[in-house]
Amino acid sequence: MLNLSNEAIHRLEQAIYLPMVLQILKRDSKEFEQGHFKLKQPYIRLLEQTTKRVHKELAETKRYLAMHQLQVFRGERDDLFSEYIFINKRAQDCRRYSNIRLRNHVEELLTHYLSKP
Repeated sequence: MLNLSNEAIHRLEQAIYLPMVLQILKRDSKEFEQGHFKLKQPYIRLLEQTTKRVHKELAETKRYLAMHQLQVFRGERDDLFSEYIFINKRAQDCRRYSNIRLRNHVEELLTHYLSKP
């Protein structure tokens, strides 16, 4: 088991969640572009701005992980849980996250980023 700081765990988890947020934003952006909305541009711009902010935060997270020699890899997945492997130099820790928890946290992050000016 790794002895990681709260900051390191937070950054490792951000490396899990932020790509999921980007995937949702990309999918939603396509829906707005292809949808039959009277005024699409305000929604598309909001999603583009949000995507830029999330990309920036993900880049900062990746820099932090590289600087501290941390890595995260996706392990096995089933209907209930997803496994992620945290690596610090040569030590590793395997953590299982409920898929419901992952989904709920991604939804919270989307709400946070979309409501941020």
